[in-house]
Amino acid sequence: MSLELKDSLVEAVRRALTLGKRRRFKQSVDLIVVLKDVDIRSPEGRLREVVFLPHKPTKEPRICVVAEGDMAIKARELGVPVYGRSDLQEMRQNRKLAKKVAQQCDWVLIRVDLMGLAGGVLGPALGPRGKAPTPVPPNADIADLVERYKRAVWVRTRNQPQVMCRVGTEDMRPEEIAENIEAVLNTIIHKLGRQRIGRVIVKRTMGIPVEVKL
Repeated sequence: MSLELKDSLVEAVRRALTLGKRRRFKQSVDLIVVLKDVDIRSPEGRLREVVFLPHKPTKEPRICVVAEGDMAIKARELGVPVYGRSDLQEMRQNRKLAKKVAQQCDWVLIRVDLMGLAGGVLGPALGPRGKAPTPVPPNADIADLVERYKRAVWVRTRNQPQVMCRVGTEDMRPEEIAENIEAVLNTIIHKLGRQRIGRVIVKRTMGIPVEVKL
């Protein structure tokens, strides 16, 4: 990515952080990338990637773990919600419990041996919310994965040729947010090509949109 574009990203983020009224809550910083000449109905035009931002937003996503044994013990020590086989069986009988998990969890990390059960129980609740169960190997370092997914965002197209995702929070440095945006743009460029990016817009949750000079 060119130095000029990097400078434009930082400048746009700075403006987005200052324009508009202050709120009584910590606002997220959102990125909107409008695509051009992309048919989202075709396989080539569909985009669905997980991007791990270089800088973790201070407003962290909610991570949940489905596991048993040592992985469940270690996950509980991290203070994240943990669900085991018996919980999944209960959710199978009571779909409201599965929907509650889907509402509360942004990312659901599931030990692979529980994926069959968890996918059937949680999948129907996660899917409509644009979420998906994430398989985890039995010998994975769950602490490392939980920390990693606190920096994760979905970069994907849905019903329109555009990508929308959170790239930070308003208390982060503009340079950090700009580097997060760069990571998202690089993913889009790698998948679709630079020529497919039409407009890039940055805004706070309740703020004024600011367009990046491309």
